[in-house]
Amino acid sequence: MKPSLPLFRRGSSVTSQIGLSDRIFSTADDRGLAAGIDAGLERVEASLFAEIVFADEIASVTTRYLLEAGGKRVRPMLALLTAHLGSGGITDVVTASTAIEITHLASLYHDDVMDDSGQRRGVPSAQTVWGNSIAILTGDLLFARASQLMAKLGERAIRLQADTFERLVMGQLHETVGPHAGDDPIEHYISVLADKTGSLIAAAAQAGIIFSDAPDEFEQPLVSFGEKIGVAFQLIDDVLDLSSQPEATGKVPGTDLRAGVATLPLLRLRERAADEPASAALLERLERDVMSSQGTRSEAADSAISALRDHEVTAQTLSEAHGWAHDAVASLAPLPDGSVKKALTRFADTIVERSS
Repeated sequence: MKPSLPLFRRGSSVTSQIGLSDRIFSTADDRGLAAGIDAGLERVEASLFAEIVFADEIASVTTRYLLEAGGKRVRPMLALLTAHLGSGGITDVVTASTAIEITHLASLYHDDVMDDSGQRRGVPSAQTVWGNSIAILTGDLLFARASQLMAKLGERAIRLQADTFERLVMGQLHETVGPHAGDDPIEHYISVLADKTGSLIAAAAQAGIIFSDAPDEFEQPLVSFGEKIGVAFQLIDDVLDLSSQPEATGKVPGTDLRAGVATLPLLRLRERAADEPASAALLERLERDVMSSQGTRSEAADSAISALRDHEVTAQTLSEAHGWAHDAVASLAPLPDGSVKKALTRFADTIVERSS
């Protein structure tokens, strides 16, 4: 998995996800598996639009807002893929995948409020359109709907949803509070990523095993795979956050930094600042013109973000993302050789080379 600069593309959810599956299922022998995944994704997409409907007109509009803006459906794809290690039945897997994707969607509404993001998926963020209170309540409604769906699948599903939701909240809390005195800032940051992003991707991989009656011994390797891929996924986001192509990423360059979030490139820059005067000077610019700007755009802030994008620490972050993806693939060793294992390996490659 040689690091390379990410490409930037966008597309509608099902179309772009089928394009993703084309990259994962790249050989003729995989076509049957690919057809099953694509059929499952069509069912998940239909289920999402069927489930995100509320009697209240305002609630229906706000909850469908980001759904209609698109999305890659990475988590449902992973659940459908791991389900092929089991019985092959996908009805319960589709239900679980829908709940997990709705949980992810809900977290985006809350994240955008926390980060004061102006855009999401190429459209104005929900709190920009309706304000913070409506955005937060919309996220709450979606979390409730996801829980209702999981409840249909029994106690195991309810526990999976509750445990994952707890980790999502704890990850956000730890990000907001920051590391305690004596904590390693980078270790703290990686643990936040594991909770905020890795836990939900791991839940998707786990759901595919649980709800297809796959062998129990596959569950923990896939949880490990999902968590590590989640960290890699978010580290790529840290690189994408600095992209000079906002029309492709759907976000203003440096959105996370402008919101005061110390992403890995910034943390690595802080490491170097003690010994490298040029890094120290750039860090001072970022903290003065970006981190303290409360989201306000300025020429000085844009220039500092551009300089961070071109700094070695950003390439280092990209390399670390590939390292996490490599470790994720190593977690798959206990799985049987075959199309599913090969596809999971290519899934890892695709995640770190993804566009958005």
